[in-house]
Amino acid sequence: MAAARPALGRVLPGSSILFLCDMQEKFRGVISFFPQIVAVSARMLQVARVLDIPVMLTEQYPEGLGPTVPELGAQGIRAVPKTTFSMVVPEVEQLMKAKPSLKSVLLCGIEAQACVMSTALDLLERGLDVHVVADACSSRSQVDRLLALSRMRQSGVFLTTSECLILQLVGDSAHPRFKEVQRFIREPAPDSGLLGLFQGQSPLLS
Repeated sequence: MAAARPALGRVLPGSSILFLCDMQEKFRGVISFFPQIVAVSARMLQVARVLDIPVMLTEQYPEGLGPTVPELGAQGIRAVPKTTFSMVVPEVEQLMKAKPSLKSVLLCGIEAQACVMSTALDLLERGLDVHVVADACSSRSQVDRLLALSRMRQSGVFLTTSECLILQLVGDSAHPRFKEVQRFIREPAPDSGLLGLFQGQSPLLS
């Protein structure tokens, strides 16, 4: 009997949605590589706007943790407040159901071992492909970040980078919006500490 074919994880703008998880003011001074994570997430948001990809934005307990940081560039997007670690709260589920073509979720934010992982597992359970943008996710502890990325990969999440996803979404240099998108990747994404996670006996390489 032939082995099951592994999922390919293709992404298309018409069947994708961008999730931006909890990039709030009170996390600014405690999350490793916070400015870089926000900058890469902002790049994903800009591309989503060019390609007409819907965006979900959440805030964890905003009364205590503050609003979304302005440099994300998410002004004009309503943030869904939550207390659960997962972004998949009833309001977000309703918005997802309004997109029947949905197959892929592109996930950025913090913290990797908490809200990002809980969100990813909930989405996988609903049969969706989940693409965690590794250069747009972090934690207070780099150990937690490393093990959370490994744990999500074990569960079937696709670990990727912002540039990798952006190029998959465009798919062709003849795409009518390619020139608009290209300006966001002309410079490499800022270093968010990923290289150190891949050195030695990293569980991300096994």
